[in-house]
Amino acid sequence: MTGSLITLAVIVVLAIFVFSLYNGLVGARNAVRNAWSQIDVQLKRRHDLIPNLIETVKGYMQHERQTLEAVTAARTAAMSATGPAEAGKSEGMLTAALKSLFAVSEAYPDLKANQNFLSLQEELTSTENKVAFSRQAYNDATMLYNNKVEMVPTNIIASMFNFEKSEFFEIEVPEERAVPKVDFTT
Repeated sequence: MTGSLITLAVIVVLAIFVFSLYNGLVGARNAVRNAWSQIDVQLKRRHDLIPNLIETVKGYMQHERQTLEAVTAARTAAMSATGPAEAGKSEGMLTAALKSLFAVSEAYPDLKANQNFLSLQEELTSTENKVAFSRQAYNDATMLYNNKVEMVPTNIIASMFNFEKSEFFEIEVPEERAVPKVDFTT
């Protein structure tokens, strides 16, 4: 009788342990999904602002059609991206296109003074900051989740129930990886 009670107690403790590990994995996976949805909200806001920006700029920058088309194409690619890796790549291209647009706008003093343009530029900057914050939160949640999927003992439960690693969201803009040139000779 005592032996069967001990066996039953071991089975119950083991079951509680397995349930605890499983629930921890589910919670971590849901945190990753929630963090991704926060990024998605900010990216949608960014994508919604761009057509207004282009319409504002069109009247001033009639000779910069290629720049406007590049922004539009990059926005379309970003909106159709699926998954963090693809979204990161396409958002990087969109960021580069927007930087090009803002650089070209410097040549148009009337545009730089346009209140609608300034307001849209400020909103985009604010949204970029929110995307960066959301990206950090997502990547932190992804790291914690991936650690659970890979580390003992949760990796055993993860493999039993087909929990898979999550992708990190990394925006790749080649210009940001370049080493800035410092020149004090001027």
